[in-house]
Parts: sequence; structure tokens; C-alpha cells
Amino acid sequence: MLPRASATCRRAASAAGRSITNPHSLRTHASVAPVAPPYLYKVVVVGGGTAGMTVSHQLLRTGKFTQDEIAIVDPAEWHHYQPGWTLVGGGLKKKEDLRQPLRKLVGPKLRLFHEQVGSFSPEENQVTLSNGDRLIYEQLVVAPGINVDTSTIKGLPEALADPKSPVSTIFKYETCDKAWRNIQDFKKGTAIFAHPAGAIKCAGAPQKIMWLASDHWQRADLYNYKDPSSSPINISFATGLPVMFGVPKYNATLEELRKERGIEGLFQHDLVEINGDTAVFATPSGERHTKKFDFLHAVPKMGPYTFVKNSALADAAGYVDVDQATLQHKKYPNVWSAGDASSLPTSKTAAAVTAQAPVLVSNMLRSMEGKEVEADYDGYTSCPLLTEYGKVLLAEFKYGGQPKETFGKMFGVDQATPRKAFYYLKKDFFPWVYQNHMVKGRWGGPKGFIR
Repeated sequence: MLPRASATCRRAASAAGRSITNPHSLRTHASVAPVAPPYLYKVVVVGGGTAGMTVSHQLLRTGKFTQDEIAIVDPAEWHHYQPGWTLVGGGLKKKEDLRQPLRKLVGPKLRLFHEQVGSFSPEENQVTLSNGDRLIYEQLVVAPGINVDTSTIKGLPEALADPKSPVSTIFKYETCDKAWRNIQDFKKGTAIFAHPAGAIKCAGAPQKIMWLASDHWQRADLYNYKDPSSSPINISFATGLPVMFGVPKYNATLEELRKERGIEGLFQHDLVEINGDTAVFATPSGERHTKKFDFLHAVPKMGPYTFVKNSALADAAGYVDVDQATLQHKKYPNVWSAGDASSLPTSKTAAAVTAQAPVLVSNMLRSMEGKEVEADYDGYTSCPLLTEYGKVLLAEFKYGGQPKETFGKMFGVDQATPRKAFYYLKKDFFPWVYQNHMVKGRWGGPKGFIR
């Protein structure tokens, strides 16, 4: 039986001028011709990625929602464990092992619309899909992630598509394994690892692949940490940022490591074009600098999807405009966001979602019960920085770049020191717990398993 709709949703349905269709009869919507919309849901979640799946299943696990009261909207066929693409680029994992069919991950009590979002109408509590269907919601979670746009670097799409080119990126499923092939094939010349200006997924990833590559070349006697000038390979890290890493404590370690390993630092150099074997960089002053390369790992610029950026839900930068503590939209109290699509001023990582999701779920439930929201997100995020094969610097921090270290608090360990134990967390435990528990709503990051 369809749950009784709230007054808000009943008014929205009336405004739509059409009767509400019972979603319980529509489980096969994706495989048969749809019946007349709109459809009513207690919660609509836009996005079947890390944030969307985690929030959806945590909501379901509260026991406060029944069959088909929560709908997920995502056109993707596959759900990817994207933090693992660094491991693929370093030859430690197969990319095929880090994805699962999205349909298989969606719990049987959840309703999946395998469509793109056309537009949001928050004043009418409505989402319109690309096929014309309209979903009316009591609560909306917007978590579609961000767009990795290779066209933001001139010449990059063509270079990535050429199997013979020495250009790769671990930020796309199609090319993350090309990075490993290029690393293995490279024997001599200039290697450049780029990091863009602006927000990206996992700000440490562009240098993780560099540390792994340099270690691989060092083990193959192609690069000498103690005497880089005598090596057949020279390495540059070209970053649009003024530092190696945005958190001072970890930046100090990584900058020291860069110098110890003889890696050139090209700071505030933002890769904007690839022209044959020449990389073109822009600086904050507007100048252009060029550098020849024989190997290039590029990172596309990233940003909000157009359907979010052009909506009433977005802030000036195009992200979902939510309160940084409560995750509730600043204008529409029944709209929420977590993950990469949100305006939260913290590093965009899967680890951040482990802390964001419980706050969002708690505050949404309180709001639905007519109570004031009270759970606060402190900006927690984490970046397990591979510094070589066998060691990881486990960066954990909150708003303001303040360290918030799990193992430092528990055991007095300085997490700025790369350690073997952290390597196995990154390589083995995190992929396992993500694929088997986190996206099913059963993992709370530093707080452990959720009962």
C-alpha cells in the first residue's frame, strides 16, 4: 500500500495536474514502457555513486521506510570504486575487479530509475527525468558526483584515445590501465605528472601515481633517488597549486619527500594544453609556459554537472548549496547533498562520505519528524597517500586543514610518517569494505561498522 503522502507532496501532486501513480507496481519500469507520471516518493536520491548509494541504504536501514518509498536516479550501468583506479594505474589491481553492476547494488526495497535528470523544480518538490517522467518527493538528496571533463585540456581527448601516445590519466575508467602500460614502457626521458587548479576528486591522487611510478622506475634501475641527475629518467610534478598538499602537516612531509627524490616542483603551473610532445601550462599571472615531455600523466579539470549547475539548487560555483555542518540546503529545507556535488568546503573523497552520510540521514529524519536538525559534520575527510610500493601516508583532516587522525588518537601514531600497515589498508581493506559494506550502508569509516 502506498504510504500516505505529506501535505507538501499532495499539494505538489495537485499542482502537477495528474494523479499519483503507485510506484509499488513499477519495479520493472526500466524494462517495460512506463505508465503515466508523476510518481510520488518519500525520498528521491539523485546519484548512484558513493554518496547516493551510501545515503540510500543508510536511510533504508533505519527501518523507517518501506518498499519503494526511496527512489534512486542514475543512468549508469556500472558502479565504480574510483579510489582504486590509482591502484590500477600502479599495476596493483585490475580495473574490472573494481566495478559492480549498479542494478545489483541497489537494495530490493529501493526503486531505481535508470535515467538522466533533466531538471529540478524545488518549488514544486519535483525532479523531471530526461525521458519526461516526473518524480515528486518529500525529501530530495542530490549526490550525482562531479564531471571529469577531458575536454578542459586542449588535446587531451585525442592523446588519451591514441593507444601509442605516452599520455594517460587514472581519473577515467577507460584509461586508468593505460597509465600502468605507459609506466612500464617508459625507459628514458622527461616524465611530467600534472595536478590541476580547482576542485578535483581526491586531491592526493595526482601525486600518488607519481610516487608509484618513480618507485617502479627506481626498482628497475631507471631512476636513482640518491643521484637523479645520473638517471635516464627525470621527473617533474606540475601543479596548479602553490604547495604539494593543502594540509600543512602532510605538505611538509610530501615536500621533503619530493626534494629527497629529486623531483622537480613546478608550482602554480596549470596544464591547459597538450600539443604533440609539448605540455602548455598557465600561471596565475596569465603567462604560458611550455615543457617537452616523453611521458605525461594528466588530470582533467572537474566540476558540477550542467543539470546541477544550471538549477535553482546551485551556488555561484555550481555546487549544491548546503550548510557545511548540517548538509541541508540553504534555501530549500527538504533538499540535501553529500559527496562531490555538494558545496561542502572539504576534500572530495569517498572517506568524506563516511562522515557525511550519517549526518545527512540523522538530520533528514529529524526534519521529517518536525524537529530541528542537530547533527554536525566537521569536514572530516581522508587521503591515503601512496608514497611507494609498500607504504602509505594516511592523511586525515577536517575543516581548516586540521588533522583528525584515527590512529594518532587511538595509538599515538604520527600518520604523516608513511607506514606499511596503512598500505594494506589502502590496497586491500578499503576496496573490500567499500564494495561489500559501505555502499550497502554498513560502514562508518573511522567509527567502524554500522549495526
